[in-house]
Amino acid sequence: RRREGERRWLRSASSCGSPAVAAMAPRWAAGALPSAALLLLLLAVASAGLSGYFGTKSRYEEVNPHLLRDPLSLGPAAAGSRLPAACAPLQLRALLRHGTRYPTAGQIRRLGELHARLLRRPAAAAAGCSAAADLAAWQMWYEESLDGRLAPQGRRDMEHLARRLAARFPALFAARRRLVLASSSKHRCLQSGAAFRRGLGPSLSLGSDEVEVEVNDSLMRFFDHCAKFVALVEENDTAMCQVNAFKEGPEMRKVLEKVASALCLPVEELNADLVQVAFLACSYELAIKNVTSPWCSLFSEEDAKVLEYLNDLKQYWKRGYGYDINSRSSCILFQDIFQHLDKAVEESKSSKPISSPLIVQVGHAETLQPLLALMGFFKDDEPLKANNYVRQMHRKFRSGRIVPYAANLVFVLYHCDQVKTSKEEYQVQMLLNEKLMFFHHSNETISTYADLKDYYKDILENCHFKEECALPKVNITAVDEL
Repeated sequence: RRREGERRWLRSASSCGSPAVAAMAPRWAAGALPSAALLLLLLAVASAGLSGYFGTKSRYEEVNPHLLRDPLSLGPAAAGSRLPAACAPLQLRALLRHGTRYPTAGQIRRLGELHARLLRRPAAAAAGCSAAADLAAWQMWYEESLDGRLAPQGRRDMEHLARRLAARFPALFAARRRLVLASSSKHRCLQSGAAFRRGLGPSLSLGSDEVEVEVNDSLMRFFDHCAKFVALVEENDTAMCQVNAFKEGPEMRKVLEKVASALCLPVEELNADLVQVAFLACSYELAIKNVTSPWCSLFSEEDAKVLEYLNDLKQYWKRGYGYDINSRSSCILFQDIFQHLDKAVEESKSSKPISSPLIVQVGHAETLQPLLALMGFFKDDEPLKANNYVRQMHRKFRSGRIVPYAANLVFVLYHCDQVKTSKEEYQVQMLLNEKLMFFHHSNETISTYADLKDYYKDILENCHFKEECALPKVNITAVDEL
């Protein structure tokens, strides 16, 4: 059971001081902002530096810049990544986020609303406002039917990832190896799975032209099946109080006023959600079309950092460390990973062929983020809150660095010969976005399988999805329970 101390921490972390935060918002003097022309000049110069702050809408190349030059490059060799001699990979388990996607229907509607507002401006008012004129001339090419579907770039993301993983682990991807391919039921994930398979090409002899992609929402969308998470976090407005407080806080107010000034709009006509949609439009144009959108001209790098924090706050409280149930709901997936690793170890010990040497599963940022939190990665000493933006400038929890489009978490199990002890015979590495991760218990990039299991023994033995996700029988608030 959860320790009482952890309960107290979660309660204090989730409490919001909305009135106090709102009171910190400064009263801006009419002449305090620079002229629109000067502001636009400054924004245009700074717009090139926005791409590192797009959060979950970040291109995969932001975490692996070498791929911009060569999408099949394996990058610089990581220091300390060498395995002991005579280690051979037995099993690879890859959890992928789908590739680059189009905006959702809701995001497209809000962008259309903002764009229409600019088009409705009187010609005389628009004449003296170049940013508004440029954006009014921008073609609204998104249609609601695109609704989160995989973009052509997303297919390339997956095909190239497949080819890089095959180059990294040629023995596992060799001919006649069995590939198990599973996916969330969402169209973008199914298409990502198919693109990954295509990326492997004809060299992977699988007995048929296409590997069937199995739909497995119980593992890839575990959050949908967790009643406690759905009721107390997903559908509970108060659970996002830190996010809502930040939207009303001084940092967002400053961004709001700058964007309103650049568009020559009364600040009352904008809100945090519309500003966020404009920022998303900038990110989508870069990720999907590889172009710098005129929407980007509205934001400086400082603005981008504020909007990234808003995105990270949401990820933290909805998918990360904000509430215990966010990560505990993923233990069903965590345990499944280790059940397959266990099976591979047993088959190896019995000198049997490994029945599932390759397991690739395609899900969402919402699949990977809770799992990484469950394992204790990217945890800051202080929770992310509406009122500690400045203190969190160097935080570990940056969603764009953790779960960009095509993010991947890979577990590799090795069998090693010429070892001193039997425990060292089976070893594991973990890679996030193709970079080796350091294990908490050893601060090394490789661990014996026995040590890794021992470190996570409590989660493996005592985290039961059905019990964790059961709704409390009495009617209590999310803050009390979580």
